[in-house]
Order: sequence, then structure tokens, then C-alpha cells
Amino acid sequence: MPKTLVSNAATLGEALRKRRKAMKITQEVLSLQTGISKPTIRSIEKGKETAHLGLVLQLCNDLGVTLTFETPDSVDRAGA
Repeated sequence: MPKTLVSNAATLGEALRKRRKAMKITQEVLSLQTGISKPTIRSIEKGKETAHLGLVLQLCNDLGVTLTFETPDSVDRAGA
């Protein structure tokens, strides 16, 4: 899967929707496979900012999506 820059809930939701469609899985089938309701999947895919992080991470995992956390090289590590 190509890398996608995720800067907000909307871009993450769009990336998950594209992955689901690439796998030829409907929201209904994904709901049955994951135990996450169709309305919740729909909300996540539409970029709902108040979606539960645990459900978003479960959906990523179930779709085979890996999230990577990167920090800019210019971050002052002494201030962290």
C-alpha cells in the first residue's frame, strides 16, 4: 500500500475508505468482520473527529493499515 500523509481525521478516513474499497469489502461486510457498527465505520471514513481512537486503530489493523509516527528532524529534543 502506498504511503499517505495523514494530517487530520478526514485524510485518515479517506485513506481507510480507499483501502476498504481496494480490498473489495463493503461497509456491511467490514462491520460483520470487525464488530464495529456500519454507522461508526461510515463516520470514521467521513473523517468524524470525535471517533473513538481505539475503534479507529482497530479498523486500521483489520484493514492491514500501519500508522507511523514521525517527528521533524528539527525538533528540539532537549525540550521534550
